[in-house]
Amino acid sequence: MNFAGSLEKQIASLVHFSVLPHQAERMRHETFLLRRLASSLAIMCLAPLFLAVYGAPAIWHALVFVWCIVPIATVLLLSRSGNLLLAQTICVISFIGAAATIAAGGGPWEAALIWLVLAPFEGALSQNLKLVLAAGGLAVLAAIGLTFADDIGLLSTGFSIGHAPLLVVPAILYATLVAHGLVALQTRCEQAADLRSQHYRAVYDTLGDLIIHQDRNGGAEFVSTNCYEIFGVPSVELMGRGLLDHIHVADRPSFLKAISDAAASSRTIVASLRLRAASVSGKSAYEPSFRWIEMRARRFAFETDGRADAERVISIFRDVSQAKQREMDFDAARAAADEASIWKDQFLANVSHELRTPLNAIIGFSEILADAELTPDDSAKQREYAAIIEKSGHHLLSVVNSILDMSKIQSGAFDILPEPFALPPLIDLCCDMVKLKASEGGVELVRAYPEEIDEIVGDKRAYKQVLLNLLSNAIKFTPRGGRVTVKLHPDGNNVVVSVADTGIGIAPNDLTNLGNPFFQAGASYDRRYEGTGLGLSVVRGLVGLHGGTISIESELDQGTCISVRLPLDCRRLPASKNATARIETLPRRSRSDEPRQFSNEMMVKKIA
Repeated sequence: MNFAGSLEKQIASLVHFSVLPHQAERMRHETFLLRRLASSLAIMCLAPLFLAVYGAPAIWHALVFVWCIVPIATVLLLSRSGNLLLAQTICVISFIGAAATIAAGGGPWEAALIWLVLAPFEGALSQNLKLVLAAGGLAVLAAIGLTFADDIGLLSTGFSIGHAPLLVVPAILYATLVAHGLVALQTRCEQAADLRSQHYRAVYDTLGDLIIHQDRNGGAEFVSTNCYEIFGVPSVELMGRGLLDHIHVADRPSFLKAISDAAASSRTIVASLRLRAASVSGKSAYEPSFRWIEMRARRFAFETDGRADAERVISIFRDVSQAKQREMDFDAARAAADEASIWKDQFLANVSHELRTPLNAIIGFSEILADAELTPDDSAKQREYAAIIEKSGHHLLSVVNSILDMSKIQSGAFDILPEPFALPPLIDLCCDMVKLKASEGGVELVRAYPEEIDEIVGDKRAYKQVLLNLLSNAIKFTPRGGRVTVKLHPDGNNVVVSVADTGIGIAPNDLTNLGNPFFQAGASYDRRYEGTGLGLSVVRGLVGLHGGTISIESELDQGTCISVRLPLDCRRLPASKNATARIETLPRRSRSDEPRQFSNEMMVKKIA
């Protein structure tokens, strides 16, 4: 970095933070600081030269030196307070004080005149008409005062009675008028610029978009004042590299490329980005909140130091979070619909198999029994055919009931009827109902829970359906020689029922879809296990109606454990007919981790 760049950076670091967002005001502060530092440094450098040439200074020489270096104190004042008008006023007073000291000390009156004439011009740099007039008035009063002091012999100033009206006062008045005209012209220009700014501000306030001027590196040089209203972020936070810091890390390359492309072409560049905004309610203060924005960037000419810089970019930031959320919701809904369509196709294939097989058996054996020639003479054979028809009919009824239950749950037509009841006897009843199926499959059925447990309040028939579905699934997917264990234990204001098996387990990619209607793990046309895939969906719906949750632990060849957490009293929860239980999936623990011994307080009974 060269000397000029380093000096500019140091001067910029002294500017008060309150004027950083305002480019014109910031430039006035920087110019004042540079002017004061340069003049004070020049005076201090000339002091040793004066001593070498003229020797020890007189008192008035020292006072003039003090007046000349007083402005350096205004550097500290301006940097700390940001009050440019006060700093300029002190400088004007120092100019008049230096002129008065030169005249009073017997110095050349021409030098004093120069300092008096410069006072209005110094006031003009503040662009304040009152300070210009005050500086001119003080300079005139100082000139007249010095003239009268010389005339009455109080001081030997060199200001004769003829100098004041003929030379000094007209010169000061002329300088004051020139300075006043310059300030008035600048004021009118600023008013016109402010009017244009108000016009543009009204436009972007009406549009409700954020306007930012940037350099080709993405640094923000101007941020519209509606930034806080839109994103909850003060405009000053986006100045400079603050804008880039607020862009999501993953979107920063796209942002920089869009700015670079806009600066290098005459096209409007559009990009979708995420901007870090103020935290929203419900989120931690340390958790960033991002808004989706649409940025439209285009190159524009911006005059700096009288030259047009065409590498500036103006960007319009529009909050499209709601539109983006609707788009994401639409995509998610479409994906869910596509997935549901696939599951429905699989479901129809499964149902057609589940219906066709028992219907064929019912029709076939009914025709045999209805035809005298085909009916076997053996009564035992006839009873066997009738039993097959009965079994097929029950299977059909089970399929239809599952479909009807799922339809009622999804439509919100399934009403629960809470009543107090004991859960252990209900588990005994369900185990007795599936005992024969477990025995036929060679599956050991075990239940383990305390003998005494408090009654719960819920829909007894719904609890029964949940238990039967869980037990039936566990037995169906457990090979011969396996074991199904039912556990029950209270947990605070809830009760947890667990059904664990040592069956085939569930693949990891199927775990996330369990409980969704029409989904069946490992579904294919050559599947080994019958079923519609609605069993766990019905369980999920019934548990959700009671305000419960489900957790599933499973791994291929390691078995499955499904735990249902239900409230002790479902009446304490807000009523909802469309609730769906949340399912948490976990990797299955190793079978060796399962306890082999139960405490004396637990009743263990082998049912098959």
